This record gives sequence, C-alpha cells and structure tokens, in this order.
Amino acid sequence: MEVIQTEIPDVLIIEPKVFGDERGFFLESFNEKTFREKTGVTASFVQDNHSRSAQNVLRGLHYQIQNPQGKLVRVTSGSVYDVALDIRKSSATFGQWTGCLLSADNHRQLWVPPGFAHGFVVLSEVADFLYKTTNYYSPGHERCILWNDPALNIDWKFTGKPVLSGKDQAGVPLDQAEVFA
Repeated sequence: MEVIQTEIPDVLIIEPKVFGDERGFFLESFNEKTFREKTGVTASFVQDNHSRSAQNVLRGLHYQIQNPQGKLVRVTSGSVYDVALDIRKSSATFGQWTGCLLSADNHRQLWVPPGFAHGFVVLSEVADFLYKTTNYYSPGHERCILWNDPALNIDWKFTGKPVLSGKDQAGVPLDQAEVFA
C-alpha cells in the first residue's frame, strides 16, 4: 500500500498493491494494521455503505455536525471525481478543498477525516461507490454545503448539468454553514 499526501495534509490518497494477470486481479482493500502503520490514522470503522449512481449525479458536500464521520472511500465500478472540504475553523486549511479521481481502474481510495465535508460526481455511465465510516449515520445531524458555492470555486472535473437530490439543491454556502471549531 502506498500513501500519497494531498494539498491538505490530513486527506490521504491510498493506493493498494494490486496483483493481476490474465485471470483478473486481487487487492487487499483494507487491512487495519497496515492502514494504521502507513497513514498514522487510528480510526475504527463502524459502518460500510454502498451507493450506485448514474452519470453526472453529484452527491455532496455532506457532513454531520455532531457525530462527525471519517470516511475511507473507493469506487468498484466506473469513475468519480471525489472532493474533501476542510470545515474545521481552527485548521490552517479551513475552507480549502482537495479532489482526486477514484475509479475501478486505478483502485485508489481516499481518506476523508472527521471535520470535512465530502462529495463526489459520477464521470462514468454508472459508478459503484463504497465507503467505510468511523461513526454511524445520524440524519438529525446531517448538513450540506452548496456544491457550487462560488467562494469555494470547486472544479468538479465534468461538463454538463449535475443531477442533484433535493437535499443537495438546498445546501448552504460555507459562510452560512455550521462548521467545526
């Protein structure tokens, strides 16, 4: 497993070692001991989630103001552009975002720590998005930052009109959002 630093030091790209031949491939998608040794992250994961979305579906930017979740995310079919936004007021990178391409072909994963808003847009015809969380889903604490907040200037790496849920359409700009201390 290789760990790649992003522009925001707490957000990490994980590249698992992939063993492949004419039959296909094998990779270890998660090993707690190796993850802790290579990343320094001592998170415990309590829930696994799987979503399937069509092209141009944009989900985010989501977070839980209480019961914050760290997420280890990956794509097993298709491709997405994945974004993490630092919403920790005391952080030197508050209000900054980083993104990366996650796909079934590159096998990359992204570690999004608690204190970040998270979102992705589907670039392929369909994508299966899997993620482990460090805290349980808590609908009463869920919040959404507007995906196209001009102050953030996020380059979502796609053209066209995004397909949004009602919740994502109702997101608020960062300067109006509840954030972490």
